[in-house]
Amino acid sequence: SQPNLRQVHLIHVELFDEVAKKGFAVGPADLGENITTVGIDLLALPRHTVLAIGESVRLEVTGLRNPCGQIDAFKPGLLGAVLDRTPDGALVRKSGIMTIAVAGGIVQAGDTIRAHLPQPPFLPLDRV
Repeated sequence: SQPNLRQVHLIHVELFDEVAKKGFAVGPADLGENITTVGIDLLALPRHTVLAIGESVRLEVTGLRNPCGQIDAFKPGLLGAVLDRTPDGALVRKSGIMTIAVAGGIVQAGDTIRAHLPQPPFLPLDRV
């Protein structure tokens, strides 16, 4: 009875560089993402941003991926590497975002991704 807010998972390639500095070799699709991006601060996007990919694909941002123990099953200790804490102790989830498909199509390597922000006020991302 609940909506499916976790249809397409995106991760920023910059996360792979970050965890590599902590000793983890991770590449595209290793963490289950459907799309790997470069140069887009996915975690800073507000909820309901629409990502236009290529000619026809439109994905609406629903929230943050909540990393789980499967990440440690892939590489022990990796779960801790994709989590962080703010100075006030709040948990920061860095393992990408979840979206729903608004318009389907074919996504190809090298496709341009354009972010269309929703009308303010912007809603911060939370885990879904």
